[in-house]
Amino acid sequence: MLTHNFAVYGAKILGELAGSVAYFPFWWYSRGLAALMSRLKRFVINQEKSLAFFVWLKNIHRPMYGQYDWQGRVISFFIRLAQVIIRGLIMVFWLFFALAVCLFWIILPFFIFYEIYFQIT
Repeated sequence: MLTHNFAVYGAKILGELAGSVAYFPFWWYSRGLAALMSRLKRFVINQEKSLAFFVWLKNIHRPMYGQYDWQGRVISFFIRLAQVIIRGLIMVFWLFFALAVCLFWIILPFFIFYEIYFQIT
C-alpha cells in the first residue's frame, strides 16, 4: 500500500511539475508581462506624484508667495521653469528606466537560452 501511494502521488507531483515547466513560457509573455506592465505603470504614476511634475507645470504662470508685482511674477516664472525642466528630466529618466525593465523582461528568456546553448556547445 505504501509503494502504491508513493507511485501515485509521485506521478501526480511530476505531472504538475512538467505542466508548470511547460506553462512557464506562456505565463512569462502573457500574464507575467501584463502584471509587470501594471506594476511599472503604478511605479511611474507614483514617481510623478512624488515629483509633483504636473502640479508645477499647471502653476507655472502663478506667482509664488502671493507676489503679484512684475518682479515677483518674473522670478516665480523662471524658478518654476527651472523646477519643471529638472523634474521633467527626472520623469524622463524614470520612464526610460521602466522601459528598460520591460525590455529586460522580454529579452531575458532568449538570453538565458542562448547562454545555455553556448555552455552546451
